[in-house]
Amino acid sequence: MATDTAPPTDPAIESAPETGAAEQLERPGGRHGLPQAEVDVAALRAVLDGRYAEVRDLVRHNLVEYSSILDEAETLDRDAYRGRVKEVLVEMAATGQTGMGFPESYGGGGDVGASFAAFETLAFGDLSVLVKTGVQFGLFGGAILHLGTERHHERYLEDLITGKLLGCFAMTETGHGSNVQALGTVATYDAEAREFVITTTEPDANKDYIGNAAAHGELAVVFANLEVAGERHGVHAFVVPIRVEGEPAPGVRIEDDGLKIGLNGVDNGKLWFDGVRVPREALLNRFADVSEDGTYSSDIENPNRRFFTMLGTLVQGRVCVGGAGINASKVAIAIAVRYALKRRQFEATSPDQEDLLLDYGQHQRRLFPLLAQTYALHFAQEVVAQQCHEVFSGERTDEKFRRELESRAAGTKALGTWHATRTIQESREACGGAGYIAENRFAALKADTDVFTTFEGDNTVLLQLVAKGLLTDYSSEFEEMDQLGMVRFVTGLAVETVVEKTNVHKLLERVRDLLPGGEQWDQEAGILDTDYQLAMLRFREEHMLAGVARRLKRGIDQGMNPGQVFSRVQDHVIHAARAHVERLVVEAFADKVASLEDGSTKAALGLLLDLHALSVIEADRAWWMEHGRLTTARSKEISRAINSLCRRVRPVARELVDAFGVPEEMLRARDLVG
Repeated sequence: MATDTAPPTDPAIESAPETGAAEQLERPGGRHGLPQAEVDVAALRAVLDGRYAEVRDLVRHNLVEYSSILDEAETLDRDAYRGRVKEVLVEMAATGQTGMGFPESYGGGGDVGASFAAFETLAFGDLSVLVKTGVQFGLFGGAILHLGTERHHERYLEDLITGKLLGCFAMTETGHGSNVQALGTVATYDAEAREFVITTTEPDANKDYIGNAAAHGELAVVFANLEVAGERHGVHAFVVPIRVEGEPAPGVRIEDDGLKIGLNGVDNGKLWFDGVRVPREALLNRFADVSEDGTYSSDIENPNRRFFTMLGTLVQGRVCVGGAGINASKVAIAIAVRYALKRRQFEATSPDQEDLLLDYGQHQRRLFPLLAQTYALHFAQEVVAQQCHEVFSGERTDEKFRRELESRAAGTKALGTWHATRTIQESREACGGAGYIAENRFAALKADTDVFTTFEGDNTVLLQLVAKGLLTDYSSEFEEMDQLGMVRFVTGLAVETVVEKTNVHKLLERVRDLLPGGEQWDQEAGILDTDYQLAMLRFREEHMLAGVARRLKRGIDQGMNPGQVFSRVQDHVIHAARAHVERLVVEAFADKVASLEDGSTKAALGLLLDLHALSVIEADRAWWMEHGRLTTARSKEISRAINSLCRRVRPVARELVDAFGVPEEMLRARDLVG
């Protein structure tokens, strides 16, 4: 990610002619051979839309059909707005766009990948509709589909897919968010009655922030610690009625969470259970079951592994949220770029006419690296969505691939939603006072996406999950380890493997194989060489990972408590995980560019690839300098190259944002975009 600082201000640097990469970019045609203003928007959109172009176009059509909800979100009171969001959800369900990931036998589309494409595209519109859709079809429906068995599918899926039956996903508790294994809701089996008794056992064990709970949900998939004959078997999921004919079900207490920062079209609420009885069949029993006489059984003997296996089936939620954040960023950056092509300010280059905002170097600097990152994250999201499709369609069944998917989904979600927060804010500021007017969408975009960084997993916690996978090499024990277990694993025999794998000397040998220059590979290679860019990112990632492993082992060897050791290196852990995901993002972008035929589309994407990769290096250049892989001269060369790349992007900026395919009705910023 690029910083928002101005180019170097050293007079000697400023007065010197640009050379090397920057000079190459400034020549007619430039390194990328991109003629000015010759980007085919339709061709570029086809690359972005990929194999699910028809699905995305269906959603775009529906967004236009229901575009009035953007106005209604500001004019209706909260209850009426919630009701309108529900109406839109049910009406969209009738078009088939919300059920694409469910089996065809129950009225779905039978295509998991299509469901991701549909959900991501829905993020161009009202985000309360998006989140309520995610709660109903992704979380509630996904839990029934992936944790339940045929008896649950037969009973619920058809009505769920059409929106006739609305439900909740009741996992989070007031006192337990990310630590799901410690939930205070308990389900006790009564063998005589053949029922489970669901109870909120602690003051802070109520379910909280539950979408669809406050007004519309009839059923909830409730996550509770299962107790059979006095023995605890860990967290399991149960289908529990929370309303009967519109009123709270017996033993269920419901409270509204009230006004939120955003997403006020979603009825979030709190749930308490006071001895609520449900039949034995209410247990979602794909991975474990309880017989009539109270015998517990599961094909997965280890309770920790069983727990993580159950949660792993719900990874689609993280994939969806990450994609939604990235697409919300597209709306913001499209508005900001189009505004900057319309708004003039100061007679900087001509006494007769004020200059366009987008002709100022600093305005380019604040927007174009974010535009490039949006493209990069789009293609990284495409990879994780495809991998998720392969897993849940049964095309890939190996366990290590699935664990790698969980890690990649966590990391992409974290970077994608953080990017949304930053891009929306920067785009708002780039539109000045006009961006502060609610009609121009930034108010809703800022408020509604703010929670994306913490729901479906707090981003910092998710990056710890990424680091855990890297440090344990996604071993067979991966799913069974809590935080302390991970520390013990890494500081045992496995640490030697990690350190050996990331040995700096061997790493440099691998880099020298990729690039010319011998020991000076990082100074001799051209900064616009994709191999150089990736080599720099790999070096940082592996060096950090080895450093984390060594610090963990050193702390344990000194007799420190494993939890204390991990806490002391937590910043290092997060930095290493982020470095890993940033490398994956650049790699996904590079692979996409390499797969295209030569032409203006490939040239335009190559331009953005260089801009993004160099911006990532610039943002963390202090690290490379500290570790001897970036000289002061080369650091300045990278900054000059970024400025030159921004100038190359300027003539095609409108085409680049138009290729996102955000419907005009969704931009809605009439006085900003014209």
